[in-house]
Amino acid sequence: MTTKTTDQVAETEAAMTRMAENLKKVEALTVRLGQVMSSRETHQQALDGPNQELFTKAGQAYMAEALTNPAKLMEHQMGYWTKTVTHFMEAQQAFAKGKLEAPEDRTGQDRRFANPLWESHPYFNFVKQQYLINVDAVHQAVEDVTDMEPREKQRLAYFSRQITDMMSPTNFLATNPDALQRAVDTEGESLIKGLENLIADLEANDGELVVKLADDKAFRLGENIATAPGKVVFRNRMFELIQYAPTTKEVHKTPVLIFPPWINKFYILDLKEQNSLVKWITDQGYTLFMVSWVNPDPTYRDVGLEDYIEDGYLAAMNEVKAITGEKQVNAVGYCIAGTALSLTMSLLKQRDDTTVKSATFFTALTDFSDQGEFRPFLTDDFIDGIEAETADKGILPSIVMARTFSFLRSNDLVYGPAVKSYMMGETPPAFDLLYWNGDGANLPAKMAMQYLRGLCQRNELAEGKFDLMGHHLELGDLDAPLCAIACETDHIAPWKDSYRGVQQMGSKDKTFIMTQSGHIAGIVNPPSKGKYGHYTNDDLGLTHEDWLEGAKFTEGSWWPRWEKWLKKRSGKMIPARNPGDDGHPILGDAPGNYVKKKANH
Repeated sequence: MTTKTTDQVAETEAAMTRMAENLKKVEALTVRLGQVMSSRETHQQALDGPNQELFTKAGQAYMAEALTNPAKLMEHQMGYWTKTVTHFMEAQQAFAKGKLEAPEDRTGQDRRFANPLWESHPYFNFVKQQYLINVDAVHQAVEDVTDMEPREKQRLAYFSRQITDMMSPTNFLATNPDALQRAVDTEGESLIKGLENLIADLEANDGELVVKLADDKAFRLGENIATAPGKVVFRNRMFELIQYAPTTKEVHKTPVLIFPPWINKFYILDLKEQNSLVKWITDQGYTLFMVSWVNPDPTYRDVGLEDYIEDGYLAAMNEVKAITGEKQVNAVGYCIAGTALSLTMSLLKQRDDTTVKSATFFTALTDFSDQGEFRPFLTDDFIDGIEAETADKGILPSIVMARTFSFLRSNDLVYGPAVKSYMMGETPPAFDLLYWNGDGANLPAKMAMQYLRGLCQRNELAEGKFDLMGHHLELGDLDAPLCAIACETDHIAPWKDSYRGVQQMGSKDKTFIMTQSGHIAGIVNPPSKGKYGHYTNDDLGLTHEDWLEGAKFTEGSWWPRWEKWLKKRSGKMIPARNPGDDGHPILGDAPGNYVKKKANH
């Protein structure tokens, strides 16, 4: 008896000690939280959501619907009330049986509610079912609104979905069984760790909340990520030029020059040896150059698309020609860099310059008439907010774009990771793709507004009205052989929109490939993985629906098909070129210096 009592006292004292330690941690963390929030950088309120006009219009449309079609709205309301009351009665009946069990659940599968307690425990099941009933009611209310322009209704649907996703019971400690169980199992340590994670994320982003998706301590550029051997052979204010070391004794005569998007870093194409497009291209026998864009700070305020073209594209092409002694290059543009490559090619055409022997476009948009899932962010209220933000800061901060992209997939890229990090106290995974995703870059103020106003909002390039550098740039000028790769489930550059732009390009030698998967996985798809297949169809005069209907599907990566296309336009084989062979100065090892600069420093 005495031993048991002594053990109980010891256990109680140990628990009190742990509690005191945790309280000290909470006190210290509270001080840190206050400091980071008091020093938080401000931003334009318009960037946090739509202005009140959208919801005012929705309210007016709803009232108009109530007056013109009251029976329809009454039916909607009665349906919601019936489901809610029936749900409550079924829960009461289950409770009255004297067993701790939930009523029948007819809500279907939802990844957020994977814990069995959402099905079996009456409390959690009631919360879950009622939440999903509420979500259905909100979405139905939006669907029932008829007196709104389609564009406005799409925005209303998007932001309504954001609100319902945010209010999911999985996002709150009191209604998340996983988080509650973790807190009990760890004696509250998980909540302390979660608070530490939250504050660390706030501190890393000057008070802005951006959920860290990957363990950034697990990766070191040039050591275990972006490791393809090469040298920096040129540098100016806009980019560093990397020439990769050859891996074959002979290479094709015409060099390949890749322009990655300057919204993110180039090493998405060189994450690791197994999925590195950089390594794969050099292994096929090509002299490969990569542009590594500078990460702009406020001193780049007045840098526009013309600077990216003149001091970026044209400068890089000239350096590659000087290093290799060739008169032409095979150019590749990824995402926004593909858009800018089309501008550059139109300019070169009007200058009678044939530097671009062939062009490849990875998930690039040149026709923005649809705007897809980005439409909610391309209205004047949001773009006006961006314009004010860039005028104030000189740049469009990376965090603005990161938030925008993340909320297009909010449950996967915002709320899910936030729950794991802040409520479960988990360390983000060591995942190279997610690490790259969080390593964004800023945009210069002038360039950002040229892109958003001229290309995205007004669609001036596709409509033949884009003037730059004293020239009238048009898609019809693109007459070099070209190959475009788009991705089936791409929500950033939808394949049908990419296809529509390619149709307007003037080349008589056009190839269009649609690969399975999305904006990144569809492109970074090495043959060794044996994963996503791709579609091809030589008839680009068809609508996108008919093109897909008649397309041939091929299992596996599109990389070998593209290389077969590229080989025909790359000249004879010659002895491999090593960086520095031509006497060009070597400025350092790949991946260079520009790629290492973080967006918020």
